[in-house]
Amino acid sequence: MQGFEVVGEAEDGGDALRLIEELRPDVALLDISMPRLNGLEVAARASKDHPRTRLIILSMHAQEEYVHRALLAGAAGYLLKNAEEGELEQALRAVARGQTWLSPAISRTVVDALARGEKLPQGPFEILSTRQREILQLIAEGQSSKEIAQQLDLSVKTVESHRTELMERLGIHGIAGLVRYAIRAGIVHPDS
Repeated sequence: MQGFEVVGEAEDGGDALRLIEELRPDVALLDISMPRLNGLEVAARASKDHPRTRLIILSMHAQEEYVHRALLAGAAGYLLKNAEEGELEQALRAVARGQTWLSPAISRTVVDALARGEKLPQGPFEILSTRQREILQLIAEGQSSKEIAQQLDLSVKTVESHRTELMERLGIHGIAGLVRYAIRAGIVHPDS
């Protein structure tokens, strides 16, 4: 694409945050289904810590709930993975100019929902802390308490305490229930 330079590519959400910190790009394109930290979590942290970097979420989810959460997390754009050819370039240019971009396929749905005054049910961004969402994602990705503790530089006991708090706050009993919740809430993709 003329006028754009790719300055970095991340393996997972943690890597994306590190690269945004290090490279300070004008625009970052984030997949909603990244491992370790999903795109919504990265957007929430990056928009707070690096407000000059404009963020576009790339997703296969067209439901207004995902779009709403992306915008609340600080994304300036939301692009569907099955977008028309050339739409990525349009989104990048619009967001780089300081505008907001929604894929045309979803913008009508979102505008209609706002016009009807619909309220979204509370999701993980409203009821869980940043650390709880991070641990929930890692649990849903199949990591053990020991692996999570090593990755986040926490004690196993602290991870288990967070897991217990997650279950209590969400009214869920068991790891399988946490995984199902994480999939329904879009924290992880069923195929990850």
